[in-house]
Amino acid sequence: MRACRVRLCNRGVLWNNHPNYIFGVTAMLDRDGYRPNVAIVIANARNQVFWGKRIREHSWQFPQGGLNSGETPEQAMFRELHEEVGLQPHHVRILGRTRDWLRYEVPQHWVRREWRGSYRGQKQIWYLLRLVGRDTDFKLRGNERPEFDAWRWHEYWVPLDTVIDFKRDVYRRALTELERYLHGRPQTRRERLVSVPHPVMPSSYADPSTVSTPD
Repeated sequence: MRACRVRLCNRGVLWNNHPNYIFGVTAMLDRDGYRPNVAIVIANARNQVFWGKRIREHSWQFPQGGLNSGETPEQAMFRELHEEVGLQPHHVRILGRTRDWLRYEVPQHWVRREWRGSYRGQKQIWYLLRLVGRDTDFKLRGNERPEFDAWRWHEYWVPLDTVIDFKRDVYRRALTELERYLHGRPQTRRERLVSVPHPVMPSSYADPSTVSTPD
């Protein structure tokens, strides 16, 4: 992430026990108070996903970042891909993206006082990418403000209880929507050689509105 940064919270955590920042926040908010953002899920040939450990923390997440002025979501995705994990466009192939913006609200007590009433949260387009490069192409120290200091491959359905509570529904909806793109026709020799079963969706990913409760 680049450019002028506006601090949202000066007294604690916002995401994953980390003071967070949004740059150009006043210019980039939509009329409902949401900041446009992209999130990136990178899958290998075994349908495991990149899971990054936030620098100097014991928390893990997918790469993500806000749109700069004039950027499309896809342009922002490729910029964040390079800034956060060091990958270039030729290292990946886009499998799919969420159809609509997925929104989450940030609790007001995490928002700096002068932004309360205008900033509500983030709206995200999620991208699912297939890694066509190698694990060694990942470079976490590619810029002066690294986001991650370690990473690993994780099963596709990451545990929702490790996600900050106000983002869990977006994670659930995004991964549920994107999962179907994992099972397209193999495009590379590596993908054809690796037989991968479909990941089984855990019950925690069930849509709460469709879950019946006992009388």
